[in-house]
Amino acid sequence: MKKSFYWLDEFISYFSGIRERADGTIQEYQYDLELFFRFLKQYRGLADDIDFDEIPIEDIDLDFIKSIQLSEMYRFISWLGQARENGPAARSRRISALRSFFNFLHTKAKVIDSNPAAELESPKQKRTLPKHLSIEESLSVLSEAANSDDPFAARDYCILTLFLNCGMRLSELCNINLADIKGETLTVMGKGGKERTIYLNSISLQAINEYLPHRIKPKLSEKDSEDALFISRNRRRISQRAVQNVVKKYLAKAGLDTRKYSVHKLRHTAATLMYQHGQVDIRSLQQILGHSSVSTTEIYTHVHDDMLHEAVENNPLNTYRKSDFIDDSSDQQ
Repeated sequence: MKKSFYWLDEFISYFSGIRERADGTIQEYQYDLELFFRFLKQYRGLADDIDFDEIPIEDIDLDFIKSIQLSEMYRFISWLGQARENGPAARSRRISALRSFFNFLHTKAKVIDSNPAAELESPKQKRTLPKHLSIEESLSVLSEAANSDDPFAARDYCILTLFLNCGMRLSELCNINLADIKGETLTVMGKGGKERTIYLNSISLQAINEYLPHRIKPKLSEKDSEDALFISRNRRRISQRAVQNVVKKYLAKAGLDTRKYSVHKLRHTAATLMYQHGQVDIRSLQQILGHSSVSTTEIYTHVHDDMLHEAVENNPLNTYRKSDFIDDSSDQQ
């Protein structure tokens, strides 16, 4: 059954072809918009006896879209928080999807007179420090892989080493080709199809060189896998899910809570350790991580600030108050 409708298809086509957004972002926006239109049909009483996920939206036409009010969008955002238990970050992303969709219809397709989502406010997000592994925890995870008797241990150790030393994204690691490695540099394709160069330190190069003799040959029929650096047990380019399972496996072996830590936390770990110990400035770290905005990178400076605050608090002289220095005997004389 067709799940989409004409103007959503047009938006997704524009978003992927002209704006060249990452596949993950496109899929998220499509899901968010489908969710919104299903909610809207249910809210308007047009799908009372249908399971939510089965509510058809292929009949959404331009007249329906033109009738949408800002107040209905706020109803949707409220529903996301209450019924779906979406946090501020998830709700903000869905607001971005709505803004982009209606902006496309207004300024690009020019089929609506105004953008009803233009004044849609995002929920205030609490700026939280990214969770990351300590140096000791990182070494423990690497040690588990280095001492594993799994036939794919060399591959897994290399994967963990690149995450913890280079701070790359999951999608970037899975898409590495042998041809992308040239000397001490690695070329990756980041978000939005933006290419960037990652410099490989000696440990990363050593891990790659020790893994390559163990790299299994991909299936001849798998053209996409032929040049892939990391190959799965099925002799194909390793998938994101397979890498997530690898990371989860060694986190668990190291005694770490896999509900608390994930692949992305390894990226946070690399970024945090580079900032704290690598004498790297925020602009350089932005380039290393491939952030389009330095504001995204600035969260790692807050981690450092937190440590500075803790260091000041832990000064042993911090335990002495003025009253501790006053000689009580002088009061008695």
